[in-house]
Parts: sequence; C-alpha cells; structure tokens
Amino acid sequence: MLHLSLKPKFLKRKQMKSIAYFITSLNRFFFQSAKWVIFLIVPVMLFEVLSRYIFGASTIWASELATLLFGPYFLLGGPYLLFLGGHVAVDLIKEKAGAKLSFVMELIGLGMGFVFATILAIYSASQAYNSFLLHETSFSTWNPQIWPFKIFLPIASVLLGLQVIANLIFLFSHDKSQEKTI
Repeated sequence: MLHLSLKPKFLKRKQMKSIAYFITSLNRFFFQSAKWVIFLIVPVMLFEVLSRYIFGASTIWASELATLLFGPYFLLGGPYLLFLGGHVAVDLIKEKAGAKLSFVMELIGLGMGFVFATILAIYSASQAYNSFLLHETSFSTWNPQIWPFKIFLPIASVLLGLQVIANLIFLFSHDKSQEKTI
C-alpha cells in the first residue's frame, strides 16, 4: 500500500548549513581561480602599451582580449564577494536599526539579489546558447569567437543565486560565527 504524506520533509538545520558551506566553498574556489586571470590581463595590456608607444605598432587583439578576459575575472568573483559582504552597500540605516529591522533589511536585500540572479541567469543562458550555436564573433578587426566568454554570465548568475540561498541559510540559522574564511 502506498503511503503519501502531505507533510514536506525538510532537511535538518545541520544539513542545510552543510549545503550553505559547500556552496560558499564552491564560490570561493571560483573566486580563487578567477583571480589568476589578472596575471594574463596585465601582460597583455603591457605588451599593447609597449607595442604602441615604443615600437609604434599597436596590436589588433590585445585590448579586446584583455576586455574579454576581464568578464570572467569580474563575474566569478561576485558570488564569493557577496558572502564576504564586499559589495557596495548603504550600511548607515542598517547600523542604526535594531536587530529585527536589520534582519528584515538583509532578507529583502537577499530576496532582491535572488530575483536579479534568476532573471539574469534565464536571459543570459539563452544569449550564450545562441552565441554558441551561431559561432558569434565580435565583428572587430581581430574578430574572435565570443561564446566562450559569454558562457560565464549565466554560470556566474547561477553561482550568485546559489550564494544568495547560502546567505539566507546563514541568516536564518542566526550563525553569528559565520566564518568569512571559508
């Protein structure tokens, strides 16, 4: 006999926090990986500057490559930065507010962040997919394919949405010892 229960089975608090720590660790991994891209951007731009001003022959690819590399660098750092609290925020009101109002403000902010990440993931995924199917290029003189770079926007949006969920778990677990060094 099949027994159906109308009561939803929720994960226990410890399991939820484990999921939140896993998401944060995943975002930290991407953050740590993406930060090395700057070591590609700087030499490319240095080469462009030297080529233009010392040798009088600028490249057709260096500035565009640096711009394309900056996208993943910027996007993959955002979700972990949300965990660290490193985004620009107006803390003046939050500092003056009591614990309840501060909690509500944090909840509203995270809710808005989740809506933003969801909408961005949905729309950017279709753009990245179409870019891949069409072998989209930048239409510049160098004309590289840009779908490998466009794919980072939906990936980063999903990671941002997951980090919002992790931050909500931390918020509702009242984890005052939320380690910023995950």
